[in-house]
Amino acid sequence: MQLTITSLSDDIFTLEVSEDLELENFKALCEFETGISSNEIAILWNGRPLQDDKQTLKQYGIKNGDVLLLQQLRSGQRAGGQAASGQSSAGAGALPQIDFGSIHIPGAGPAAAPRPTQSQSQSQSQSQSQSQSQNPTAAMMEDPDFIRQMLLSNPHQVALLKERNQPLAEALASGKPEKFREVFVKQQKERQEKEKECIRLATADPFDADAQRQIAEEIRLKNVESNMETAMEFAPESFGQVVMLYVDCMVNGHAVKAFVDSGAQMTIMSQACAERCNIMRLVDTRWAGIAKGVGTQRIIGRVHLCQIQIGPDYLQSSFSILEDQPMDMLLGLDMLKRHQCCIDLKKNRLIIGTTGTETQFLAEGDLPEHARLNLSNQPSVDKEEEQLAQALAKSAAEAASGSKPTPSTSGTKDSKSGSSSAAPAQSLPSFPEEVVQRLMSRGFTRHAVLEELRLAGGHVDTALAALIAKSFSLP
Repeated sequence: MQLTITSLSDDIFTLEVSEDLELENFKALCEFETGISSNEIAILWNGRPLQDDKQTLKQYGIKNGDVLLLQQLRSGQRAGGQAASGQSSAGAGALPQIDFGSIHIPGAGPAAAPRPTQSQSQSQSQSQSQSQSQNPTAAMMEDPDFIRQMLLSNPHQVALLKERNQPLAEALASGKPEKFREVFVKQQKERQEKEKECIRLATADPFDADAQRQIAEEIRLKNVESNMETAMEFAPESFGQVVMLYVDCMVNGHAVKAFVDSGAQMTIMSQACAERCNIMRLVDTRWAGIAKGVGTQRIIGRVHLCQIQIGPDYLQSSFSILEDQPMDMLLGLDMLKRHQCCIDLKKNRLIIGTTGTETQFLAEGDLPEHARLNLSNQPSVDKEEEQLAQALAKSAAEAASGSKPTPSTSGTKDSKSGSSSAAPAQSLPSFPEEVVQRLMSRGFTRHAVLEELRLAGGHVDTALAALIAKSFSLP
């Protein structure tokens, strides 16, 4: 059954518990949610304190949907304490000394509060500082420094903060009060603006289309948030990262870590790996082109037949050699289907159907650097932008040095050498350097890009389509 627990400090939370749960175990659950020790927790139901920790919620008569009041006892107070001598046994089950003084009675002025006696004044002054720390005022809850100190003194709240407010938790872990104050104030302003927007939408004209769209978007975001909370509770593994499937193999006597990818159409290898395995001499450049998938990469050529050793087996496969490929080798669907391979995720193995050999997938610690989950040496965005700027500057310098007219202006193809002499640079119209660099980044030469742009009248998409079509043409 579901119970709602509230406290005098307006903290409200719900618990899903069994009706046979004993009161002491229920207090332990409340301790986990609030951070208050179970020995200092008193539970009230319908104005009646629950005394016997061994009784179940069902024995108390608590039902699904009921609201319980949680009160933190002050130091020196204890629930179920012994009564003073001379009292009856019925009074021995002493009630917890709960302070209801913080509850504001509507319509009651200052005169409604009873005047403390002389014997109570000393105890009230002693507990005043402790009461302020246990029941902070609204002004204290708006103070970033007070919130920071409160979180640092409560590890349980820090753990909850990491789950529910990652930016504020990172600012707290940094140890810099000014950073925590900046993030706290920023989130506070965003929350206030959001509350104002909700009030505006609630009072807006129901026939206002813009207001209805914003209300619909707010409802959608709440549904998304609810869906994520449900997933975090019942399927937390969906928020983790998955280690990719790699196997150890040998190519031409050289060890290679191959990525098993059933979503790739063909088996590929990087140019660096092909040079390391000494198989660049077998590359057929007539199969050059552009590989398109998540991105585009230039295909240098193809090795039509090569042997891969996986465990004790030697398997025949062909490779497409890519110019700029981060992984050494990728076993695609062509190779997996040819050898009837089966990816057994239960045993974490690759089973080769034609031979029956089983090969264990590599653990995260054995993966290549670029394939690990925790990447510590990846270049930053600033470094990538710096490298891109250097490449553009270098390309511009090369274009400026090669802009002088060449002696030959025929532009005809030499039948012996198979090369074509370029036309003078000034014969080609000028195009934006950004467009030229974008097309050249796909693996085409500058002259080919300028020529296709000239034929396409400067239309980028038409020029790109023509370049890709020509790159797939075979002799």
